[in-house]
Amino acid sequence: MAFDPTTLRFNEAGLIPAIAQDATSGDVLMLAWMNADSIAQTLSSGKVTYWSRSRAAFWIKGETSGNVQELVELRFDCDEDCLLVLVNQTGPACHTGRPNCFYRAVRDGDVVEISSPV
Repeated sequence: MAFDPTTLRFNEAGLIPAIAQDATSGDVLMLAWMNADSIAQTLSSGKVTYWSRSRAAFWIKGETSGNVQELVELRFDCDEDCLLVLVNQTGPACHTGRPNCFYRAVRDGDVVEISSPV
């Protein structure tokens, strides 16, 4: 059965959340948004392409930074309203220079940084 992106449940803005996960380590790297066109571009190019809500434009991860995400596999959840994008990540995934965007944690009621920039 061929993949039909129109079966996905996009929000009112035509977007769906996409969680990027390192295909080798299993580390969760980041959350971004995709629309039907960015999904199609990702599948055809193998370069993960998101939709930038702030710029209202496509955003190919690593296009300017060199911290590219190469698509390994695209998955979607049981409700078809969230994507899991398994990637080979080159360099840090976070714009802060950290390995991933989840570098803060709440521990004993305090916010602590759990990773530093690479």
